[in-house]
Amino acid sequence: MMLARSVTCCLVAALAGLALMPETVSAQKRGGTLVMLVQPEPPTLASYISTSGPIGQVATKVYEGLLEYDFSLKPLPGLAESWTVSPDGKTITFRLQKGVKFSDGKPFTSGDVKFSVLEVLKKLHPRGAITFRDVTDIDTPDEHTAVFRLAKPAPYLMMALSGYESPMLPKHLLEGSDVKTNKLGNSPVGTGPYTFVEWQRGQYMRFDRNPSYWKKPAPYLMMALSGYESPMLPKHLLEGSDVKTNKLGNSPVGTGPYTFVEWQRGQYMRFDRNPSYWKKGRPYLDRIVARFVADSATRTAAIEKGEAHVGGFGAIPYSDVKALAKLPHIETTTRGYEMQSPIVQLDFNTQRPPFDNQKVRQAISYAINRKFVIDNIWFSFGKPATGPISSNFAVAGLYTPDVQSYNVPNGIQIANTLLDEAGLRRGANGTRVEIVHDITPYGEEWQRYGEYVQQVLAELGIKATLRHEDVPTWLRRIYTDYDFQLTNNWIQTLADPVIGVHRLYHSKSIRPGVVFVNGSRWSSPRTDELMDLATVEPNPGKRAGFYKELQQLLVQAAPLVWVHELHFVTVHNKQFKDLIVSPLGLYAPFDRVYLDK
Repeated sequence: MMLARSVTCCLVAALAGLALMPETVSAQKRGGTLVMLVQPEPPTLASYISTSGPIGQVATKVYEGLLEYDFSLKPLPGLAESWTVSPDGKTITFRLQKGVKFSDGKPFTSGDVKFSVLEVLKKLHPRGAITFRDVTDIDTPDEHTAVFRLAKPAPYLMMALSGYESPMLPKHLLEGSDVKTNKLGNSPVGTGPYTFVEWQRGQYMRFDRNPSYWKKPAPYLMMALSGYESPMLPKHLLEGSDVKTNKLGNSPVGTGPYTFVEWQRGQYMRFDRNPSYWKKGRPYLDRIVARFVADSATRTAAIEKGEAHVGGFGAIPYSDVKALAKLPHIETTTRGYEMQSPIVQLDFNTQRPPFDNQKVRQAISYAINRKFVIDNIWFSFGKPATGPISSNFAVAGLYTPDVQSYNVPNGIQIANTLLDEAGLRRGANGTRVEIVHDITPYGEEWQRYGEYVQQVLAELGIKATLRHEDVPTWLRRIYTDYDFQLTNNWIQTLADPVIGVHRLYHSKSIRPGVVFVNGSRWSSPRTDELMDLATVEPNPGKRAGFYKELQQLLVQAAPLVWVHELHFVTVHNKQFKDLIVSPLGLYAPFDRVYLDK
């Protein structure tokens, strides 16, 4: 059965207006425009302040980091061509690539590294306070050498230096300004393979090819470093400013393969090829356009008809994925999410009734039927979660299934008993308590997930009202105002628990205004201690022991409900090659992507 649905006039008109007809590709595989479906529209391009998935998909085309990674998560050269670690683990020396420029033409230097890490990422990045906690200083003996000085060894640090986790920023555009409001947030300037061109709000973003990208072609190209997690920032644009309000947040300047051109709110962002990109000959595409289409049926139809070319992170409804995969011009893959290890969860506000009571939280954990959620809402793309650490960490010995299990056949019965013990007795109408359940604004699966939770809570005598809001409102409610009781959510646990897990449970991660950290505001001295010990422990066996106890304590305390390990799917047009070349997937800079028509 054909999937074709009528595409709204505004979508067709917007695409036509952007002249998105495929261009002739030369023998060097040059040219073409890639249209990405990004859902929802990101509120900003300041990936150094907010780490939401939509921001990561677009900002990484402009910003880069010091390192790249292969599918086995082995560090590879990025903006750093080489590095050495001292025997005591407290000094890391990075030798930087020469000839790298930000997309505004300014050279990328060790001063930008120091500024990005110490003045922006460590202070403002949601995970930076933990990631760079032990980085006390960065020496810059010359423009191409950055020496990290650590108070203690940090074995996880080498996994946190991608452009996705720690983007390198233009100091000259941020220094001396309010980083949070700097225009870089809406008009990025980086070192990556694309330059930002425009952002039509509510419709699309456009990124064009960076003709001066620094990387040279090679028989085997290392994955292009994402600017999402550790972007290198322009010191000359940020130094001396309030990074949170610096204009760089909406007009980024990076070292990446594309330059930011425009952002039409509610429509699109446009990024054009960066003519000064340091990888010579890269990128191959002329531009990237990130489209924002609220209606899921319209997104599916756009992929089917070739009016959009790629969608991931749930942009294409899971109900449509298997049917799209049968079309001759479409390919689907679950690769490219290895570094994310996402977990779907329910977040409690542990400081507000009724979820300040451990037995109430445990009751909800018992009541959720994880297999039903996976099979009926995410169409079997996932596996039940057992706790805060993904089973992907089993390879490193950091995951344990030896925890209290909430995934039991008689979960509803146990839940009712726990609620009675907590003092939440049913009234004459059968209701124990009324709550508000906030829905994360990321698509139709999350709406259905919320409706399922609402039904389960009703079985328990808990009347839940669903509340819907846009992304900025939801983020502010959960992470700034703490004005919520229960919300559905998903979190990336990333390449090491120090980077992706600690931020959700450590007391030092209760940071009002910083997103995707400890919004539940739960903490205990012992779990803080275990995380602190695991952060610096070099012995793998001892480190695994700390994490085993941490998982056991957290699962028993139930500050969240860990529902399932989500398997994201990327759906893309087969004409675009080398889209997924690293564990960063759509967070990669796309300097290697080409149109093969």
